[in-house]
Amino acid sequence: MLKHESRYDATWQAFDKYWRVRKNDVHIPLSFICVRELLQAYPEADEDVCVLALMLHDIGWHSIDGPDLLEKAFGGQNYMQSDARYFHEAEGCRISREILPTLGWSPALIEQVCEIIDGHDTRAKPRHLNDRIVRDADKLWRYTVTGVGLICDWFKLTPRQYADRLASQGLAQLETEAGVAMARRDLADTRRVLKLHLI
Repeated sequence: MLKHESRYDATWQAFDKYWRVRKNDVHIPLSFICVRELLQAYPEADEDVCVLALMLHDIGWHSIDGPDLLEKAFGGQNYMQSDARYFHEAEGCRISREILPTLGWSPALIEQVCEIIDGHDTRAKPRHLNDRIVRDADKLWRYTVTGVGLICDWFKLTPRQYADRLASQGLAQLETEAGVAMARRDLADTRRVLKLHLI
C-alpha cells in the first residue's frame, strides 16, 4: 500500500477523460497496482514521481484517438519508434504540465514526472531508478489475465501465442529484478487460469 494513496484521488479524477482511449482505463489502474508493488521492493524511489509518471505516461494517446489508433500504436515493423509514439510522449508532457499545477503539484516534481513520460517508450535506456520502476510498471500489466486477454487481439495472436511471446521476448525488456519476478509470477498464473497448456 502506498503511504498516501488517497493523495492521488484528485489526479485520477482530473485526468479521467484522457484514459478513455486504447484501453488505458484498464491499463493504468492495473499498472498502478504494479507500481505500488515495485515501490515496496524499492523504498528508496520517489513515490510521487513514480506514481504520477505511471498514471500519466499514456495520456497523450488521447490526442491521437481515432479509428486507426491501434494501427498507429502497434502497426509496422518498428512501431516503438513510430511518429505516433514520440507524439504521444510529447503530448503527455504538455497535458501534464497544463493540469498538474492546478492540483497543487510542485513545478520541480512535474518536471521529474515529464522527464520520465518523455521517452518512456522510445528511449533505449532508463535514466534512473524512478524511470526503471515506471517502465516496468507500464509493462507488467501485460502478464496478467486481463492484459493477455486484451493485448493478444492488438497483435492478432491467440492468448497462448501472446503469453509465449511475453516469455521469450518480454522478460528481457524489464528493468528491475522485482519486475522480472512479478512478471514470471503473473504469467504463470495467467497460463493456469486461461488453461494455456491445453488451448
